[in-house]
Amino acid sequence: MGPSPGFRPHRVVVLALDGLLPFELGIPHRIFGRPKDSGGRHLYEVVTCSVRPPGPVETDADFAIEVAHGPEALATADTVIVPASYELGPVFEEGVLTDDLAAALALVRPGTRLASICTGVYVLAAAGLLDGRPATTHWADAARLQRLFPRVRVDPDVLFIDDGDVLTSAGVAAGIDLCLHMVRRDHGTAVANEVARRTVVPPHRDGGQAQYIERPVPDPQLSGTTAARAWALDRLHEPIQLRDMAAREAMSVRTFTRRFREEVGVSPGQWLTRQRVERARHLLESTGLSVDRVARDAGFGTAQSMRQHLQAALGVTPTAYRRTFRTENGAESGAEHGAESGTVEVAGG
Repeated sequence: MGPSPGFRPHRVVVLALDGLLPFELGIPHRIFGRPKDSGGRHLYEVVTCSVRPPGPVETDADFAIEVAHGPEALATADTVIVPASYELGPVFEEGVLTDDLAAALALVRPGTRLASICTGVYVLAAAGLLDGRPATTHWADAARLQRLFPRVRVDPDVLFIDDGDVLTSAGVAAGIDLCLHMVRRDHGTAVANEVARRTVVPPHRDGGQAQYIERPVPDPQLSGTTAARAWALDRLHEPIQLRDMAAREAMSVRTFTRRFREEVGVSPGQWLTRQRVERARHLLESTGLSVDRVARDAGFGTAQSMRQHLQAALGVTPTAYRRTFRTENGAESGAEHGAESGTVEVAGG
């Protein structure tokens, strides 16, 4: 089902600050530049702006970029994204906005969705937009972010956090995870998966950035947990015991649990619940199966159990989720409200 005759693409404005990382600046353009409706119209319009009048913006590489829009573009945004910069100055050092950055952010309309990639979170925090809210950033900067902004609830272990109208992500490639999540939230799993396929990245990465924090290297003589995960994914509809997963790798439950967390970043139970939530989402979007049947096929056993898990993970009930993302012919709708509440959604559970 295509959009209404009065269709206007969702406008994503990316704020380019001096010292920006070109890779991260390009992520929103790549991810949001792909989705189209059934008529071939782009679902998003992506614009880059500076805090200054149009002109060059320095990067952390040996080149600058020419930005065609000044801060006034922020007033037209439906979503504003702040990528990382290595030259945030007093924002990074003292937790206060520069005059030009404060003036630019003042142009953002109330209700605009805000997102940051990596250290772009310092801009949102310095603006007071994260006080009392959960947020994340690159694991190497998380402790500093918490010290500088004690009112922010910093979680260093996740790839991104969705707190409704404000979203934050960990470093570098986690920006891809965040942008794909926003596409999924806006237009459903099928659209996000298609973007992921064309970008040659996984539509969802298991675990959080705990996987990437430097730790002693596990003993290479020990086997991993990949086979157990593949075995479990083929049997999500069945009861799966931790001891059965451990047995697939010929490990004790204790050793398997430790190795699993080292490799995936979460416990086996958290990972299994996440896979079942994803299976339930897919079935709710793509089939007409009853909620009871979806619960059984996803391995939750009962509709009540699935309802509790989806409410915890997504902030909505199975029925509300299906109503948002499935039309009569089984195609995903472009419901603008996507996630119906401001609850936190973290990658990796």
